[in-house]
Amino acid sequence: MVHKMLGGAALAVAVLMSGSAMAEKRTLVFNTDTSDPAPKAAMEELITLFEAENPDVDVVVNMFDHEGYKTAIRNFLTADAPDVANWYAGNRMAPFVKAGQFTDVSDVWAANGLTDKLSSSLGSMTIDGKQWGVPYTYYQWGIYYNKDLYKKVGVEVPKTWDEFIANCAKFKAAGIDCVTTGSKALWPIAGIFDYLNLRTNGYDFHMQLTNGEVPWTDDRVKATFKEWEKLVGPGYMTANHAALEWQDAAALMVQGKAANYVMGNFAVAVFKDGGMTNDSLGFMVFPEITPGLPKAEEAPTDTFHIPVGAKNVADAKKFLAFAARADVQTALNKTLGQLPVNKESSVDANDPFLTAGFETVSGAAGVAQFFDRDAPAEMAKAGMEGFQEFTIKPDRLDAILERLEKMRQRVYK
Repeated sequence: MVHKMLGGAALAVAVLMSGSAMAEKRTLVFNTDTSDPAPKAAMEELITLFEAENPDVDVVVNMFDHEGYKTAIRNFLTADAPDVANWYAGNRMAPFVKAGQFTDVSDVWAANGLTDKLSSSLGSMTIDGKQWGVPYTYYQWGIYYNKDLYKKVGVEVPKTWDEFIANCAKFKAAGIDCVTTGSKALWPIAGIFDYLNLRTNGYDFHMQLTNGEVPWTDDRVKATFKEWEKLVGPGYMTANHAALEWQDAAALMVQGKAANYVMGNFAVAVFKDGGMTNDSLGFMVFPEITPGLPKAEEAPTDTFHIPVGAKNVADAKKFLAFAARADVQTALNKTLGQLPVNKESSVDANDPFLTAGFETVSGAAGVAQFFDRDAPAEMAKAGMEGFQEFTIKPDRLDAILERLEKMRQRVYK
């Protein structure tokens, strides 16, 4: 969006025209890194809708590239704060909350009934019992699978982890990798750990672990790896995953060499580009491990925040309430190709992966942000290296956990 700067003479005329809409317009400054085509289009649409409903507000956008924004946000929150900035939920939000740089917006949640409407993200937006921003989009993780291979081997979609492992034995007997991943870039393997831990120990424990409150040598962490061993020990995972990019692993599923892939919804386009269709590609929620444990999901969440130095807090709160609305999130996420957080929103009924994802995360007991967002950068890197090593040399587990425990003690001082 282009906003003209007024010259001196024009400004004087504007001041004289005090009764006009021109003089009454208030400025709302919005800093964002949504510079890729779909997010950029979605933000432009959001601002157009907001300005149409609020003709007395002029939204001025400062667009940054992704990498530059990570540094820029630290600077502008301190020196020249906008009225609204986008960021991420959970531990990515926490440092700015703890530094007193994000505004408590619990009143926006209370006034708009968001505790119920955005219930799946309440945990990831709450610190010290208060809400510090509003989520506007997320995307689900889960297990994508090759339906043709399931038919070929004669197995059903499992409801429990034991059933999943039993299926793996049949896939292996047929010469098919039960689970594929490409861990060359490390992060894909973290999705497997996160789900195993969420299903073994639950959301609260997983958050305590990524917050550095639980030793990596804890028996409950070992219990998670014991479940992972059921995949690793018999060789049910793609053997050379450490040499593969995530797209390479997707190709194995497309080619019928692998049956299941723990991955995010963004991979659907890659599967379909490879020739898979809604008839051959399936999605399942990660199966139950500990009976009766409430199911939390992985759904990295993008958010809007009001910096403490904001000059126009009243309109910033109006903007956050607007962005949280069901109809607005429906429109915004249609352009983004992702999921609205407001459970009263809707998604494209013709997209089985978006509808399954929306149903899955809207009813989730909690939403994890993914290991490398939930844990600090140094801990995340060490953790993911440990996960990768375990899947190649499971007998090194004790040494890996001791190493991660030393890292925990250093990182979370």
